[in-house]
Amino acid sequence: MTWDYFIYFAIASVLCWMYGAYVAWKGKTKTAYTATIAGLLVFLSFIVSMWISLERPPLRTMGETRLWYSFFLPLAGIIVYGRWKYKWILSFSTMMAVVFICVNLFKPEIHNKTLMPALQSPWFAPHVIVYMFAYALLGAATVMALYLLFFKRNNLTNASGSVELAITDNLVYVGLSFMTFGMLFGALWAKEAWGHYWAWDPKETWAAITWFAYLAYIHYRLMPKHNPKVALWVLLIAFVLLQMCWWGINYLPSAQGTSVHTYTN
Repeated sequence: MTWDYFIYFAIASVLCWMYGAYVAWKGKTKTAYTATIAGLLVFLSFIVSMWISLERPPLRTMGETRLWYSFFLPLAGIIVYGRWKYKWILSFSTMMAVVFICVNLFKPEIHNKTLMPALQSPWFAPHVIVYMFAYALLGAATVMALYLLFFKRNNLTNASGSVELAITDNLVYVGLSFMTFGMLFGALWAKEAWGHYWAWDPKETWAAITWFAYLAYIHYRLMPKHNPKVALWVLLIAFVLLQMCWWGINYLPSAQGTSVHTYTN
């Protein structure tokens, strides 16, 4: 399998996800499940095929991590839809996945079989995969925050708003849990690859900042007297920090040529 075939798998997957989102609005729950899961299986088949052809996990470049994020977004969407039956969540998760797919189509990364020694660790794959799933769940929480802030901002204190805030909290709880596991896997990987669990590398520093930002949201929400709107803005800021941790760090001078998390060579 080569990267040239990605567009065909992407189109097939997106069509399935779009149809699933459409029938969800029509109240056809089973069909929404079937279509969304079918799209996920098509997309996953490409990832697995790339894994086999590259003879390594497709997790090295930004384009490869975007593959996983594009897969996990609809997965997070169907989980939320299945648990709380929000009809619009599949539409938003599909749109977000399409954005990342389009980035990969218009700006493909270099994909080859080269894998530097530091990445040849059994902790490398679980570290990145768990992180991508955490990012997808936290992305879904961000969508909920935007929905509440800009579409239900005057109803946050009623019963419906309280339920939706609780859903957002649950997404953050689970997302932060997976992020924590990802950090632990990363520490074990770092110990094996570089001899230490943590070195305050720029990437590690921003990972810690992001982790504390989501922890701040959780603790603020648990305070007896808090402003839901302020909490949601904290959540949006945390997601911006997450983007800095994921890809924005690559553009900072502090990471140029010094970060052990730079694998472009």
